[in-house]
Amino acid sequence: MRTRTLGRTDVEVTELSYGAAGIGNLYRPVADEEAAAAIDAAWDAGIRTFDTAPHYGLGLSERRLGEALRGRPRSTWTLSTKVGRLLVPADGDGGGHGDDLANGFAVPATLRRVWDFSADGVRRSLEASLDRLGLDRVDIVLLHDPDDHAEQALDEAYPALERLRGEGVVGAIGVGMNQSALPTRFLRETDIDVVLLAGRYTLLEQEGLTDLLPEAAARGRSVLIGGVLNSGLLTDPAPGATYDYAPAPEPVLDRARRLRAVTERHGVPLRAAALHFPLGHPAVASVLTGARSTDEVRDTVEQLRAPVPAALWDELRAEGLLAPDVPVPTPRTMPLDPPPDLPLEGSPSPKEPS
Repeated sequence: MRTRTLGRTDVEVTELSYGAAGIGNLYRPVADEEAAAAIDAAWDAGIRTFDTAPHYGLGLSERRLGEALRGRPRSTWTLSTKVGRLLVPADGDGGGHGDDLANGFAVPATLRRVWDFSADGVRRSLEASLDRLGLDRVDIVLLHDPDDHAEQALDEAYPALERLRGEGVVGAIGVGMNQSALPTRFLRETDIDVVLLAGRYTLLEQEGLTDLLPEAAARGRSVLIGGVLNSGLLTDPAPGATYDYAPAPEPVLDRARRLRAVTERHGVPLRAAALHFPLGHPAVASVLTGARSTDEVRDTVEQLRAPVPAALWDELRAEGLLAPDVPVPTPRTMPLDPPPDLPLEGSPSPKEPS
């Protein structure tokens, strides 16, 4: 699988990255064995970039990912985690806490999240993550969803990350968000290396093309794209499909159906076109998708290996579903043959974590 370098750093990422929210029991429990098998399948498919966060399952994702990767040569893979939410003991006597499903994760709510974008909070969060991961370093650290904490994140958290990068503790620093405006401000006012943009540069919508992606390209910075299936809508735009974690409004659902009609006329599943699309922009270094099982991993890799004809993008433009100036992928050079130990025969992935 091809790799790209983040910004001006030495940190390399594979074009497809593994998002580990799902193995943090996003929406439903995942057995330890199932989580480990999914990571093994990603590895066997050539994926070498893995993204996690304390938020994902109150640390469960970090623990599982660290255990799965620990025995593999450290120089051969890239790990990203996030700061901004500290995990502290939940109030009470240690019992009867219930679950964390209000925050989207099927885990016991023995811990709670505390927003903290102070310099001390950054270091404490990273130290706790390293402990859960069982590692002595990570490659990428991102400020996680500082939407309501912009000034503290810029004035306190960012300088702390810059110092950690200068000390060689981390290789690349950045911000991960579900909007494009604030990350664009970070690109203009700081020296971050990378932005993880979730849901805002997809086949369905290209908000990130108005500000963030041109800014990143002009400054030689990199963007990782998450949420490429828009919470599952671009897997199957059926009634009841979700968009941004809520039922998709009818106009959005109708647009997704029109996209599907075009891609299927060219013999391409909608989710395959959605996975390919972001890689057409020169600032995009990797597409990040979540998977809970080996079947989901295999299906994602199969869709990304599938060829997408130029005529498909041409028809989307002709139908008014892509603007004329939106960049699209050129013929890809990724190997089309699957690794011999990973037969790609999984069923389509359900809703992808974003």
